[in-house]
Amino acid sequence: MKFVWCTITVKNMEESLKFYQEIVGLSVNKRFTAGPEMELVFLGDGETQVELICNPSQKAPRQVEGISIGFEVKSVDEMIQYIKEKGLEVDSGPFQPNPHVRFFFVKDPNGVSVQFVENV
Repeated sequence: MKFVWCTITVKNMEESLKFYQEIVGLSVNKRFTAGPEMELVFLGDGETQVELICNPSQKAPRQVEGISIGFEVKSVDEMIQYIKEKGLEVDSGPFQPNPHVRFFFVKDPNGVSVQFVENV
C-alpha cells in the first residue's frame, strides 16, 4: 500500500492555490470540476500529492488540530525569511529536537499546520 495524497477542504480555492504554489512551491497537476459547485486541484509532481477541494455548500473545518503536512527545504532560516517577506507569520519554531533536523510551522489559509523541515 502506498500513500497517494492528502485532501484539504478549502474555503477559497484561489487563496489556497496561491499559498501552495508560491509558498510551498507545488505545481498544479490536475484541476477540474466535480459537480456544479465542487472544484478539485491536485498539486505536486511526486508520488504523494496535495488535493484541494472547494465546495461552497460544504463547510471547511474551522480548526485543524493534531495534523500537519511537511515539506523539506534546503534551509529553515532562508524559508523563515521568505515566509516573512510574503507577509506570513511563523506559527511555531524553529525547533531542533536532535542534531539532524530543524523545522518550523506556518498555517495555511485554512488553518492547516504546514511544517518546513531541513535535514541538517
